[in-house]
Amino acid sequence: MHCWFECIRCGKQYSIFDIIYRCEECDGLLDVQHDVKQLKRKSAQYWKRLFDQRTRTNEWPYGSGVWGKKEWVCPRIENRNVVSMYEGHTNCFWAERLGEELGIPDLWVKLCGNSHTGSFKDLGMTVLVSAVKQMIADGKPIRAVACASTGDTSAALSAYGAAAGIPTIVFLPKGKVSTAQLVQPIANGATVLSLETDFDGCMRIVQEVTKDQTIYLANSMNSLRMEGQKTVGIEIVQQFDWEVPDWMIIPAGNLGNVSALGKGLLMMRELGLITKLPRIVCAQAANANPLYLSFKANFEQYRPVKAKKTLASAIQIGAPVSYERAVKVLKEFDGIVEQATESELANAAARADRAGLFTCPQTGVALAVTEKLIKRGIISNKDRVVVISTAHGLKFSQFKVEYHEQTLEGIKSKYPNPPIVLPATVVAVRKAIDLAVKKMKRG
Repeated sequence: MHCWFECIRCGKQYSIFDIIYRCEECDGLLDVQHDVKQLKRKSAQYWKRLFDQRTRTNEWPYGSGVWGKKEWVCPRIENRNVVSMYEGHTNCFWAERLGEELGIPDLWVKLCGNSHTGSFKDLGMTVLVSAVKQMIADGKPIRAVACASTGDTSAALSAYGAAAGIPTIVFLPKGKVSTAQLVQPIANGATVLSLETDFDGCMRIVQEVTKDQTIYLANSMNSLRMEGQKTVGIEIVQQFDWEVPDWMIIPAGNLGNVSALGKGLLMMRELGLITKLPRIVCAQAANANPLYLSFKANFEQYRPVKAKKTLASAIQIGAPVSYERAVKVLKEFDGIVEQATESELANAAARADRAGLFTCPQTGVALAVTEKLIKRGIISNKDRVVVISTAHGLKFSQFKVEYHEQTLEGIKSKYPNPPIVLPATVVAVRKAIDLAVKKMKRG
């Protein structure tokens, strides 16, 4: 089976093993395209059965949620060059209690952060690093793989690079990633460059550095990443016995993830596995909202913004590289873009945690936007809604500590739950327990 890079503007084609990130003719972004005619030789039922069977296999590499769909992802990589940690197959959590509070009983949260490095970035990085390993095996003189990151991309790249024995270089904005995110690439042996700029500044520099073709670019403008990330939408539908939810709501920063989500769902429709599409919502932090501002202008104008500091640091991006792709997807899916303030995202994350989740601030943005759309009647109580959680809350434990200590700047915590300091006596403990139980019963 065949796949290739194709320019989204002029249609010029390149090999997926070419070291190229934009079209040489028109500077357009490149997407991976597949030989759909060849894939259609197999029926929709064949693909469903195959993908279902592979969710229960240890046969390398098909037990991975990504490589179990290898024919749809990157069939040209030899199995011996696949670098996988059996990513994917993450839980779609029925948020029953939170859904009842919000008035939509069919609310689900796709826990993409329950992955090897704690974020959805693993899904894309397994494909990109596998492709690099294949290129090196084929004689390409690649010395290292590099990325700019707000934290999660660097963690995924460094882990997969370490597993493959390929050197990695990560560009991080100094002081703008959590300690947990910073230590991951350090622990995995990456060369960590902490630059005195923001993510957009790191992105500009890494694009200059990777003009040296011996250093390969791993950011999401490289569409090999999206081939892995597109399996999120496929996996969600598969988890609902091949039924499509009404809504998918996703945090939006550099916009590669929403582009990938749409791509996977469109591929399912083209190959006959589904007949309808969900509506897609991009959720942005109000402090980093270029896509929201463009949406409000009916996508007739687009201006990058200077991203302000946001608790949702992983989407603190003012000049997203996948803007063109994201707009195309949103138009195809009757999409919506909405934003959340710092207070809204912090309190939405805390409210979800009280119902059994442990959400990152980016997921807090998506949950806050979900609440807004429910209140406006855009999402109805009969709809099935899937919120895509992009990272594990443990990466942002300081955010949660400060929320419950009520020390987050400019945030009024609606659901604080700090530890209760008591003298070490049974009387004091019993009194505290009685008060706590009464408080819980009141909700």
